[in-house]
Amino acid sequence: MYVVESKAGAIGCMILSLCCLGSWPAILTLLERRGRLPQHTFLDFATANLLAAIVIAFSLGEIGKSTVRTPDFTTQLHQDNWPSVLLAVAGGMLLSVGNLATQYALAFVGLSVTEVVAASITVVIGTTLNYFLDDKINKAEILFPGVGCFLIAVFLGAAVHASNAADVKAKLKSLPSEPKAETKDFYSSTKNGEDNHEKEKTDVESQEKQAGKAKAGTAGFFVELENKRAIKVFGKSIMIGLSITLFAEICLSLFSPAFNLATNDQWSTLPKGVPKLVVYTAFFYFSIAGFLIALILNLIFLYRPMAGLARSSLKKYVNDSKGRCWAVFAGFLCGLGNGLQFMGGQAAGYAAADSVQALPLVSTFWGIILFGEYRRSSKRTYVLLVSMLVMFVAAVAILMHIA
Repeated sequence: MYVVESKAGAIGCMILSLCCLGSWPAILTLLERRGRLPQHTFLDFATANLLAAIVIAFSLGEIGKSTVRTPDFTTQLHQDNWPSVLLAVAGGMLLSVGNLATQYALAFVGLSVTEVVAASITVVIGTTLNYFLDDKINKAEILFPGVGCFLIAVFLGAAVHASNAADVKAKLKSLPSEPKAETKDFYSSTKNGEDNHEKEKTDVESQEKQAGKAKAGTAGFFVELENKRAIKVFGKSIMIGLSITLFAEICLSLFSPAFNLATNDQWSTLPKGVPKLVVYTAFFYFSIAGFLIALILNLIFLYRPMAGLARSSLKKYVNDSKGRCWAVFAGFLCGLGNGLQFMGGQAAGYAAADSVQALPLVSTFWGIILFGEYRRSSKRTYVLLVSMLVMFVAAVAILMHIA
């Protein structure tokens, strides 16, 4: 199998992983804003994620000579390594549930803040656990100040979300003849936009349709987006989004330590003489578990949707090809990014490999450039946003220093 042995190779894996893991959330956000049901998107996403793991396992996992201590992927499939396999399965389930919750958090909180808070919580919990699991191979005097910076970024991220939500609410209240946000009248108006267009010629949404696409950051833009998107967010408490984000990131912070235990057997659960799971075997079981839990949950959500989404069915999902290629591409990016992160973790230590949590820098770029997040926001929001990013960059720089 292919083994990353040098620190330079590990850093290369981390950088590629950073680009992949920072881009797939933007694709899911794009599809949700275009009105595709998250259940449909995540089923495609999870399938592609599994295919990426299978390709990696049967290619890189079979390259080179197999030894007793480092057997190839197919050899390990027949060994008595179930304690480690179960840990990999637990990690895969945690990642899948975390990604699924993140998909909903992206709609409520926004791409930039969700990813920064997500990565920060992941590092605060996950990196701390990995530090002890890696037998403290990374320098604590450098690692934990970085973790502290991430923790500050979490609180700043929550403040950015609250401030931006207030900005949006103020813009919507300034709309003439538009029902105020956070009322039942608003939802009836968004659901019956065509009737309002005929009845109210002065309606802002109608004016935007006549004049063209609304500019990012304007009240008309938010109304237009709310009418198009699959998950309706107006009128929802900011705590809903932050709670979903917190739940998602607790799950995401635990999958890396579980994978670490699966590949390094720190708890000595394997029978004597049985080699530890190689990265590719662990990643294979990890991804199968993630796919199965995603399949079960999203099939349930098709018929019993969350967050006020429209009810769907398996037939509707199969026939919904619009945006499927993008969802599949996002799944491949996520699978490839996770595989590269684990490969780098074997060489540099999983605590240092958590430097790929710099991925929000990529996500923030997509959020601001592609979706116009925080356009025409208040000075307070901009100050908080810049402070959050500065603190996050400082934390990532510290983590990269120990890689």
